[in-house]
Amino acid sequence: RDLTVRKRAEARVAHLAFHDALTQLPNRLLFNDRLAVAITQAQRTGMALATLYLDLDRFKVINDSLGHSAGDRLLCKVAERLRTCVRETDTLARLGGDEFIMLVQSISSEADALRVARKILAAMREPFPLDGRELFVTTSIGVSIYPADGEDAETLIHNADTALYRAKELGSDNAQLYTPAMNTKAPRRTRACVSV
Repeated sequence: RDLTVRKRAEARVAHLAFHDALTQLPNRLLFNDRLAVAITQAQRTGMALATLYLDLDRFKVINDSLGHSAGDRLLCKVAERLRTCVRETDTLARLGGDEFIMLVQSISSEADALRVARKILAAMREPFPLDGRELFVTTSIGVSIYPADGEDAETLIHNADTALYRAKELGSDNAQLYTPAMNTKAPRRTRACVSV
């Protein structure tokens, strides 16, 4: 009996090491590992893959007006809805706060990645029932494609994040593909943040 309890506790600790405690989605650590494995597979097969970086629009307003507990329940509902937008072979993870990231494997072009992004945008526009009311939440998405936008996990995630900032600049509730020209704006944004 003691051994069973110990094994169960060890399994729980192992799960928590690689999953977000709130949504039970993979966390950053597990996502990075799966992305690295997917890149290795893509190198062998010659297929592309996409990294989609998602951020909820105006989530802070919900947290501030309804409280963090309601915000947490909304994040769980968002995670459930995002799960319906991914295939078995893809990975959806929560990075923290209101940021999610998705790995879409075996795509043939950036059009495939944009199709997934449009599906997510449409799904997120549907109201979320919460505590007897309907909440409307949209998301912004930045997309990077392997190998065109990076050949390692860190670069792909960084470039998807850069594209996400561009989507936010354009008014939210949209998806933007990464382009190298976006990097010329990133240093200005960083300097502006530092000087404020």
